[in-house]
Amino acid sequence: MNTKELFLEIGCEEIPAGFIPRAVAEMEAIITKELAVARLSFNGIKTLATPRRLALVVTGIPAVQPDAEITATGPSVKAAYDPSGKPTKAAEGFARGQGVDVSALQTITTDKGEYLFVSKHEAGRPTYELLTEILPALVANIPFKKSMRWGDQEVRFARPVHWIVALFDGAIVPFSFGTITSGKISRGHRFMANTTFPVSDFAHYLEECERHFVIPDPEKRKEIIRRETHRVAAASGGHLLPDEELLEQVTYLVEYPSAVHGTFSSEFLKVPKEVLITSMRSHQRYFSIVDANGGLLPGFITINNTLTEDPSVVVKGNERVLRARLSDARFFFEEDQKIRLDERVQSLKKVVYQQKLGTSFEKMERFKSLAEGLAGQLNPAVKAQVSRAAWLCKADLASGMVGEFPEVQGVMGREYALLEGESTEVANAIAEHYLPIQAGGELPASDCGAFVSIADKMDTICGCFGVGLIPTGAADPYALRRATIGIIAIILDRGYRLSIYSLIDQALELLSAKLTLPKEQVANDVLEFFRARFINLLGSSFATDAVEAAIAAGFDDLVDVRARIAALAEFKTHPDFEPLTVAFKRVGNIIKEGVDAPVDPALFQDSAEACLYEAIQSAKVSADRFISSGDWLDALTEIASLRGPVDVFFDKVMVMAEEPQVRTNRLALLTIIARLFGKIADFSRIAG
Repeated sequence: MNTKELFLEIGCEEIPAGFIPRAVAEMEAIITKELAVARLSFNGIKTLATPRRLALVVTGIPAVQPDAEITATGPSVKAAYDPSGKPTKAAEGFARGQGVDVSALQTITTDKGEYLFVSKHEAGRPTYELLTEILPALVANIPFKKSMRWGDQEVRFARPVHWIVALFDGAIVPFSFGTITSGKISRGHRFMANTTFPVSDFAHYLEECERHFVIPDPEKRKEIIRRETHRVAAASGGHLLPDEELLEQVTYLVEYPSAVHGTFSSEFLKVPKEVLITSMRSHQRYFSIVDANGGLLPGFITINNTLTEDPSVVVKGNERVLRARLSDARFFFEEDQKIRLDERVQSLKKVVYQQKLGTSFEKMERFKSLAEGLAGQLNPAVKAQVSRAAWLCKADLASGMVGEFPEVQGVMGREYALLEGESTEVANAIAEHYLPIQAGGELPASDCGAFVSIADKMDTICGCFGVGLIPTGAADPYALRRATIGIIAIILDRGYRLSIYSLIDQALELLSAKLTLPKEQVANDVLEFFRARFINLLGSSFATDAVEAAIAAGFDDLVDVRARIAALAEFKTHPDFEPLTVAFKRVGNIIKEGVDAPVDPALFQDSAEACLYEAIQSAKVSADRFISSGDWLDALTEIASLRGPVDVFFDKVMVMAEEPQVRTNRLALLTIIARLFGKIADFSRIAG
């Protein structure tokens, strides 16, 4: 097959770095969908992006769209013709919509009766012609967080578009976007090669871009930045502080990266390193340099978008800007120490946390009580430290440093606590109670930090649900999903054996004066919210049906639930698993809710009943022992021994016997089995 290459580049003013990754992903998704709709196959797609250009290349596209046989079903024959056999408006409209004469309509018999249908041959159109329709729609439909109009144009884009290159097999694909007409002329680097150059194909484009100081492939730019920052850090006598998120941001800020090393006064190292790193990272996009032990060195690396003849000029400018930022940080650090954390706690009484949920001080009092309860239940020895940490953990929100650098909340609380003589356990817990700050992020390393973190997050979740601030598919302003996943992750990581029901109930009891919805309703909603997050979280490690089956058997002790899921997942590889599941489902289908009646061996009429009863009695003793000790795999293995007696029972015994007493007795026998299984999982949810 004769296949061709499609190349598209959209050149514009600098797009914000945060907009670009999603934009190129959506470009790929849109072109993939449009080519599929147009019945055009392809070999591969590659996207490229810099702040000034979004581009893609699609290879292996056929020169002509393949022919197709198009069929369409229309109205019923009854609706299509009147009693005299004359076509009605329904038939005429269907024919007109399909571009055929009424005489070309045929009938087809379906389960619902006879219907009109049409079958027609559609010859494939030249791909070049189809692309003149596909590409303008692609450009217009790239989504951005914010888009804009410019001049008197009606089109919108992230930033004003200045040129478009659109080529298919080297020929221009003509279309317009606003006042910009597609062509084959691209442009070089804004400062180092501000000239145009023609493009003949993708390979030529890459060559010309680099000749004009543009590296269009973000992965290549990222590797250059990674290599250069490590080189510069080593040349300065230190090591680069790894920062993948910053690396991603900087990659989309430049077209031709070059690394420059700068320094700052070692006097600033008296300020906590987290503040210095945050200031360099968040405000200036500088990489930090550390020594072999992880200590911060008085230097930084900045990534320029140009090569400079005299790097010292660039260095001095960056050092001057950074000096002002670090001077502010040092000022706030020194001023904050003039007011103790205990005094700052009192100022939280004037800070509204949420209008319906009260002040930050009220919130602190609630989760402090909840955290103390967790400590009393799980580790009474740290209850005093937990209480103190909970009392102080929000105090730094009233500090000047956190007001200027919100990213260091918790960290500054820890630093100020240590300076005031608080214990290391309390100080670390103040910082840890915000963890994890993202899915899969670092978790609290101590019980103190974990208890306060769980309590704070649970108060937030229950409080928001209690006043109707429930997340939607598009919005979660209080980050309740992240908080819920954080609680689950901490509990599983530290192996806390606690009742999630009880924890929710305690949190709602503390919130009782604030609730605007019935407590029972809120408790159910919060529990379901936890259940959904738990399924999503564990579903990445285990089969979803195993997760849902185990949860259906009980969702109170999360550590226990995970253990049952793991045992069930492992047991699914057992050769008896599938037939055992089939047998259990058969049991469940027969007994439904079960029969609450004792089994009477005197009513047995077949030896299969007696054999099954004996097997149950033996298996139940061992299984219950394993269940009570949490040895779920051993419990499943023991229950699996019932498979043979169950199969024989179903082969030889009619469960629904005519005699009521015999029927009830047999149902009671099966109920014991079902409830034994049900302690581990709902096997009816296992995919078979």
